[in-house]
Amino acid sequence: MRILMIGGSGLISTAITRQLLARGDAVMLYNRGRTPLRVEGDVQTIHGDRTDFAAFEAQMAAGRFDCVIDMVCYRPTEAESAVRAFAGRTGHYIFCSTVDVYTKPAASYPIREDAERKPDPAFGYAFDKAACEEILLAAHARGALPVTLIRPAHTYGESGALLHTLGWDTRYIDRIRKGKPILVHGDGNSLWSSCHVDDVAAAFVHACGNPATHGKAYHVTGEEWQSWNQYHQRVAKALHAPEPVLVHIPTDLLAKALPTEAAWCRLNFQFNNIFDNCAARQELDFRYTIPWIEGVRRTVAWLDDHGRIQPSSDDDIEDRVVAAWRRAETAMLA
Repeated sequence: MRILMIGGSGLISTAITRQLLARGDAVMLYNRGRTPLRVEGDVQTIHGDRTDFAAFEAQMAAGRFDCVIDMVCYRPTEAESAVRAFAGRTGHYIFCSTVDVYTKPAASYPIREDAERKPDPAFGYAFDKAACEEILLAAHARGALPVTLIRPAHTYGESGALLHTLGWDTRYIDRIRKGKPILVHGDGNSLWSSCHVDDVAAAFVHACGNPATHGKAYHVTGEEWQSWNQYHQRVAKALHAPEPVLVHIPTDLLAKALPTEAAWCRLNFQFNNIFDNCAARQELDFRYTIPWIEGVRRTVAWLDDHGRIQPSSDDDIEDRVVAAWRRAETAMLA
């Protein structure tokens, strides 16, 4: 198949491109050309800015593709532009969405694809992704564009990092290795799911050109449901590090103290994030093949090999928060 990838240099899009090339597809990437590609093989690249809508749509008018995979559509205006660009010019448009489009907390678990989708407007990323979905599904319904929605959750892997309460910085790995206290939002018992990028990418590849997926949405998420406490404990186990000292701080307090660093805790991490993958297993041949501990080892090995792990001494914010919380605990007990 002749496939266009909008993006191509990110974590998931790199893995998809590699798998498409291995399958024998002709792949063209559209991106700004600012980030070096990490794929080898016969890949063509078009440089441009998809947010320059007139120029982007003119560039897309010059070609036709069997399938378009859009990895970097984040705002409603970008989704509207995609409809204009690809209506009548592709047999299939796959939109990389997110499980964050759902109402939190969910009415029931595991969350299914037909669950209510009303993210908190303050959660701009999720709110805009949900709006993009509506635009694209409306285009599909009126026959303008055959659309498939794929909703990954936390995706990690080589060239990426490991998520934690305060974000993605790799100082977290150094803290784990050195046995330093680890901040955890709330009591650490909300459930989380993580999926290695190779498993996520395979679902996108199997969706390409599959008419059975048109007009549908699919979860491609981790299947080891684990609490955040278990998450950190298993990271330590994967790295042969000491059992981590977990410091639990109420999510609301943490978000007030660190409104930027802990914003996602309040909007997302404090809620259970577990999803039903049955539809993807049946129609996209999705399989969860890389266990969390193995995936952590692979990811951290890549970071070590590329000198990407920051010393935890570079920023003492976690130590200062831990010290302040322990003073508050002592005062309360007194």
